[in-house]
Amino acid sequence: MAPKIFITGTTGYIGGDALYALEKAHPEYEYTVLVRNSDRGAPIAAAYPKIRLVYGTLDDSKLLEEESARAHIVLHTADSSDHGGAATAISRGLAAGHTKEKPGFWIHISGTGILTWKDSETKTYGEPPSQPPYDDLENVAGLTSLPDSAFHRDIDKIVLESASDSVKTAIVCPPTIYGPGRGPVNKRSRQVYHLARITLKLGKAPQVGRGLTEWDNVHVHDLSDLFLLLVEAAVANKSELDSKIWGKEGYFLAENGHHVWGELSKQVGEVAYERGYIKEKGVTTMSPDEASKQAGFEASSWGLNSKGYAKRARKYLGWEPKARSLKDEIPDIVDGEAEMLGLKVGHAEKVVAGKQ
Repeated sequence: MAPKIFITGTTGYIGGDALYALEKAHPEYEYTVLVRNSDRGAPIAAAYPKIRLVYGTLDDSKLLEEESARAHIVLHTADSSDHGGAATAISRGLAAGHTKEKPGFWIHISGTGILTWKDSETKTYGEPPSQPPYDDLENVAGLTSLPDSAFHRDIDKIVLESASDSVKTAIVCPPTIYGPGRGPVNKRSRQVYHLARITLKLGKAPQVGRGLTEWDNVHVHDLSDLFLLLVEAAVANKSELDSKIWGKEGYFLAENGHHVWGELSKQVGEVAYERGYIKEKGVTTMSPDEASKQAGFEASSWGLNSKGYAKRARKYLGWEPKARSLKDEIPDIVDGEAEMLGLKVGHAEKVVAGKQ
């Protein structure tokens, strides 16, 4: 019998790319995806005619419980790190539909905003890291016992407390994500993309405080490869890897690079200037409040530190990120935002204008 995979968030950036990678590698699996309504589901149905669609929202607890109970594996990406009701429903459904002999697997997406807790607590912005990087292998306990005040921590606890012999959990915690999504709807990430957009709107690259804060990053295709490896590990269900992948140690950081936000802002500004989108090089310093007014948490996160090393996936799953770096992606990000703002003529417009 083909493994049954239930996925939320497939019209989104992360979930859409994950579905692409999974379906391409394993078209034989039986996929069910949650979509809000038939209009939202139409692009999914067009791209994947064989996939089963169920209609509802994250507030439809009964539906989430039923689908989680019937699935072998749940991949939860839709507002997964902040919607407690959905996480609770998935937990209940998996527990009700599975046993020790036939366990269910829950791959849950959190986010490394959770690692900004220290700076958030002390209201420190734009400064270098004040604590060592986290480590998901030698010190995974440091990640699974973060302060309750940490961003996303309340949902992480629901997942961690759901782990049992019949419900095997893994939390994937991606940092700054970049790269073109391959899903049928949302193909654009946020943090760096908002930075590029604000640069183009203001005419100068924004920087929070001194710009010395550090984050990790990962290409969305590499992140989807990690989801694929976890799904394959769930299907294989090898007992010798059980405690290393699932449960109390099943916490995966997902980085393949590191950046300093001030340096990244400077690069974005230089690219925008070289392409003629803005008239000045350099950066403009913002307070956290000014940044938040521009783009919410994504902008204020430029002033908070979030550092850790993704060792667990590399050791136990053989994860080998291979997509191009964030630095190499920046020119395309700037061009894409410029095109969306009408500052760059896109291919379709060139064709209409007879320039190609």
